[in-house]
Amino acid sequence: MSTPTFYPPLTDSFGRRHTSLRISVTDRCNIRCFYCMPEENIRFKPREELLTFEEIERVAALMLRLGVTKFRLTGGEPLVRANLANLVRRLAALPGLTDLALTTNGILLAEQAADLKAAGLRRLNISLDALDAAAFRRIARRDGLEQVLEGIEAARQLGFEKIRLNAVAIRGITEVQLLPLARFARERDLELRFIEFMPLDADSQWDNSQVMSGDEIRQSLEAEFGPLLPAPRPDPSQPATDFLFSDGRGRIGLIHPVTQPFCGDCNRLRITAEGKLRNCLFSTAEWDLRELLRAPAGDDEAAIVDRIRQCVAAKKPGHGIDTPEFVRPERAMYQIGG
Repeated sequence: MSTPTFYPPLTDSFGRRHTSLRISVTDRCNIRCFYCMPEENIRFKPREELLTFEEIERVAALMLRLGVTKFRLTGGEPLVRANLANLVRRLAALPGLTDLALTTNGILLAEQAADLKAAGLRRLNISLDALDAAAFRRIARRDGLEQVLEGIEAARQLGFEKIRLNAVAIRGITEVQLLPLARFARERDLELRFIEFMPLDADSQWDNSQVMSGDEIRQSLEAEFGPLLPAPRPDPSQPATDFLFSDGRGRIGLIHPVTQPFCGDCNRLRITAEGKLRNCLFSTAEWDLRELLRAPAGDDEAAIVDRIRQCVAAKKPGHGIDTPEFVRPERAMYQIGG
């Protein structure tokens, strides 16, 4: 058996080394959050267009030999993809992987958490935008809050390495959810991150006036809980600015993609469920890996590596949301992968 080739790292023209890959496994979801996807009449990709688990594993193994060390599974909602624990098991066994995480809305988590952990999943990000059932439905356009809370508790009982809650902050909707969410996380020793509302909604209704800035969120939290203390930043490429509550109970992260972009330290690549590689969440271009994987000469590793490098080389210095030149991607969040 031949020894696999290890390649020079994926470094773009601005010196950013890419070590993190977000892998979307489906564009389908069991809720319809307005900041991510339309409510009705969605044309999902047919199953045969999605990468198979074998194809995902092949791309992942190659990425590890290109210096990527971290994977995150996303969607859509990844837990609606059948037998996801089998993919987790495949990825967790790959040599060189240092971190394997999953982002989920939590609705199916209670029934799958044990299998996922046994398969090798280490960390969870769970979306929780509201603790009020009416507010949850206004955002998700479906019911499901109780199932999410059950999923969070099931994950806690299983003892994942880290469970993080993600909340999108939207002016006019979630201001009254900030403090209840912070209390909820503090009481359960969970990390909470608030994310500024981004222009990736399928209905194209995003407006800058709806963005609650990270600074505003911090002021609201400090008015209730006292000063937030800057936390150490062990990974300069992480998207969040982290803080500790002054009483030592809990950790808060603020992600400011709109008001304070963090593109200069970005180390992430994304692959959509149908195998398109993207160098930025807001990229307007994609590089087709599925085409090469399924070509008659699908064993041409050099061609796949070359296409990955083309994608990395084309990465811009930033997404440009905060500039007049910003061009909104044609695809919404659920089609890209969170």
